[in-house]
Amino acid sequence: MRTRDTNKEALIREKAIEIIVKHGFDGLSMHKLAKSAGVSVATIYIYFKDREDLIQQLYTEETRKMADATLRNFDPEARFDEGLKVQWLNRMNYCLENPYSMTFMEQLKHSPLVSRATMDTRFLNAMSRFVHKAIEQKEIVSLPVEIYWSIAFAPLYQLVKFHISKTSMPGRPPFVFDEAKINQTLELVIKALKP
Repeated sequence: MRTRDTNKEALIREKAIEIIVKHGFDGLSMHKLAKSAGVSVATIYIYFKDREDLIQQLYTEETRKMADATLRNFDPEARFDEGLKVQWLNRMNYCLENPYSMTFMEQLKHSPLVSRATMDTRFLNAMSRFVHKAIEQKEIVSLPVEIYWSIAFAPLYQLVKFHISKTSMPGRPPFVFDEAKINQTLELVIKALKP
């Protein structure tokens, strides 16, 4: 039996994410991945049962990394505006430092290729406690979680996408997500969630 090499496994994971981001799910084959990673196809099967197992493991690992980054210095007992700012900065920094990971997770978010049952319970519990406490304290209105998430985080992710892609609306210069724009957008988001 061939031994596992953590460096090779990490390279395979990295190249798989790059291929999916650049060419979509249909662009990922084990042969293309092996060539990109400089390994044999058999080597990939040391680490993953098949293509679907690879995609599920990648999604689980990338969402765990994002959850860890989001929870850095985050206190679920914090006042809502303070806690949301910590989350925004953590999420933004993670996405800016890991643009392939962010795009990969976006592509998979609504895909039947992955199971969301593996979501980090520590992350879910912290977010749930944070939001429920803010509702109890009347810092924000009670909303269905999908509406809350869309108001609280969709603006952040859209602006990060503009920043990463160095684009904007047609006819405008590239968007740069600087501190002033972060604060302005966050202020509007908090205002929209207040009772």
